[in-house]
Amino acid sequence: MAKRPTKTTKSEEPRRAGRGPSPEKTAQTRRVIIDAALGEFLENGYADTTMDGVARRAGVAKGTSYRYFPAKEALFEAVVREKIAGALIDADPANRRPDEPVSTFIRRTMLVSIREIERNGRAAIARLVLVEGARFPEMTEIYRRVMFEPLLNQIRALAATARARGELRRPELENYPHLLIAPIWFVIIHNGLLDRAHPLDIGDLFEAHLDLVFDA
Repeated sequence: MAKRPTKTTKSEEPRRAGRGPSPEKTAQTRRVIIDAALGEFLENGYADTTMDGVARRAGVAKGTSYRYFPAKEALFEAVVREKIAGALIDADPANRRPDEPVSTFIRRTMLVSIREIERNGRAAIARLVLVEGARFPEMTEIYRRVMFEPLLNQIRALAATARARGELRRPELENYPHLLIAPIWFVIIHNGLLDRAHPLDIGDLFEAHLDLVFDA
């Protein structure tokens, strides 16, 4: 006689399918941890930020934070990638309209982002790298790889397009894309380290500098 198939009970079905958080819950937990890490880095600095502190701030178990990020370096990279380098997406040269002047595109994308960097923590993270990067070279390497070099590459590509369109007469910006972002770093240092009592408007200074670069 053929053996009758065993009937699966409802209580057995989840165990067979496997249990775990949904992709949405996983993404939400990851975002909560990254948000908490940003707050800890800004309040305590890199040296004094701990995985325990991030977990407490996020309201998750310490083991949960380690499942998402195995070390503080990985957590810092996630903060830079998702909270700081997100500005790179809008400024991607591929997003420029074919008939749009490069200087207009920079104003529409980079300038808007630059005006927000004091409010959203991007300037504070940059200062953190300046202050603690010598002690923790992994910070500098992460920031350089994830944020700084991609931004320079974008500027270099935009400068090449501007030269080809006749918007730039000289090759300096293409050769030294650092020129465009130099005033950003100056204001970050000035406002956070040199003269906090008399902060400069980073957006206005960048816009004035942009005019000088494209009128040269």
